[in-house]
Amino acid sequence: MIRLKQLSMHYTLGESRIDILREVDLHVAHGERVAIAGPSGSGKTSLLLLLAGLERPGAGSVEVDGTTLESMDRDQLADLRRDRIGIIFQSFHLVPSLSALDNAALPLEIAGRRDARARARELLEQVGLGHRLDHYPGQLSGGEQQRVAIARALVHSPGLVLADEPTGNLDDRTGETVGDLLLHLNAVSRTTLVLVTHNMAFAARCDRVLRLHEGKLIESTAAAHDENRIPA
Repeated sequence: MIRLKQLSMHYTLGESRIDILREVDLHVAHGERVAIAGPSGSGKTSLLLLLAGLERPGAGSVEVDGTTLESMDRDQLADLRRDRIGIIFQSFHLVPSLSALDNAALPLEIAGRRDARARARELLEQVGLGHRLDHYPGQLSGGEQQRVAIARALVHSPGLVLADEPTGNLDDRTGETVGDLLLHLNAVSRTTLVLVTHNMAFAARCDRVLRLHEGKLIESTAAAHDENRIPA
């Protein structure tokens, strides 16, 4: 599903160069769940943005589901995200003027799918919000808003889901519930999940845990034993 080759990225601040990623190589198989950990500012979110085609690398290549992103223009990348990638943000990024149902249906509405609302209703029921379809984000708790965001990310049945600190803005109990839900839905749908998180207990429930340190991805031994993972 994912193949990174010698991927590098840097920012220029005045006369200083800040290396975010340095010649990163990574293979992620279809259906695999990979957690990426590391301190704030280490480049975890930048890596997700590169995988989503929202940032361009300084060097190297990003391949997603057999497609090399560097060869695509902005419209092609937008189509790729619409059709094959689901993104879950830490801050939810729901449209405040839309109901939970309309927020979840938005990717399919943009794609012109006639079944957009029916499919969104199905996903919201799966995440336990069938009774909150007509509520607006301001009427929902943080955990409920994140569940709407998860439904929106999965509504178009993407092959790849990218999650950036999906429990980071939630209290521990709500975060655990949302984490359980995300991993369960991922296992049921057989999608590939790349998850950025500071929560090592959450990370350890994935198939692999990678640490981003000084621009390099390092395999971690923090992954839990099979009995502690949600079954596929």
